Amino acid sequence: MMNSINERPLAEMMKTADIKKRIEELKKERNAVILAHVYQRKEVQDIADFVGDSLELSRKALDTKADIIVFCGVRFMAETAAVLNPDRIVLLPEKDASCPLADMATAGQLVLKKKEYPNAVVVSYVNSSADVKAKSDICCTSANAVEVVNSLKGKQVLFVPDKNLGSFVASRTDKDVILWPGHCYVHKNIKAGKIKKLKRKHPKAKVMAHPECNQDVIRFADYVGSTSQMTKYVKDSKSKEFIVGTENGLIYRMKKENPDKRFYPVNAVCGTMKLTTLKSVLSALEEMKNRVTVPKSVSTKAKKAIDKMLGIE
Repeated sequence: MMNSINERPLAEMMKTADIKKRIEELKKERNAVILAHVYQRKEVQDIADFVGDSLELSRKALDTKADIIVFCGVRFMAETAAVLNPDRIVLLPEKDASCPLADMATAGQLVLKKKEYPNAVVVSYVNSSADVKAKSDICCTSANAVEVVNSLKGKQVLFVPDKNLGSFVASRTDKDVILWPGHCYVHKNIKAGKIKKLKRKHPKAKVMAHPECNQDVIRFADYVGSTSQMTKYVKDSKSKEFIVGTENGLIYRMKKENPDKRFYPVNAVCGTMKLTTLKSVLSALEEMKNRVTVPKSVSTKAKKAIDKMLGIE
């Protein structure tokens, strides 16, 4: 137990401006890069070198020349960065920042399910553990899931672990898609009634929905896509108002890039995405703590599945 102010971690005693300055100093000293998902807090997005969705961040992690990657996201994202960069140090500012969706599928469960469907090609959503990716044939993100599945030669696909995304893919392919009973609680809690209420209040607004949403929400949407695809849709659209059917964090990026447009949130918040703070980013860099590693026996196999995904445009 800490008994005096002198025993408190340095990050807890610093003001926001000082924390940002110290983070910048440490980035240069340690040759570090900060990657942040679009669902992160706005102040965390602001100090990141790159902000994006899972696919964008995967590509950026692969291309980086930094010695240290500070991944402001959840564990499966940091694991992916570690798999793609075995010779670099990957830090996750909040060690407890897990993804409830990713936790809904284990490697052991997948092995058993593969025995039920021996001819199925296993497609694991990037929102899964490295262990699950290692047992998969190819990975996908919400941005390229349809393209990935349609690129496969096999007719039967076992899609892990998000049922809603799998259903969305199934509606856009002639493959036989076997669904895993997992879900993102953030998107599952976005209700069609809420969307319709916002639409009545803002009749000119275009409705956007993430493919992890429930099917009744997707059917009501004007546009369905990943966060990066939504961002492009907003930029290219002549509309000035949008109902954003995904985690609230995306709106911060959209407002910055489109100051002349208005965005209406559905009040969807991912608790673990919001765990990361400026203080935890500084602590990770200052103390070089919460390093994420993946055993070589797992990473070698997981990388093959990730590389196959990254090879599809």
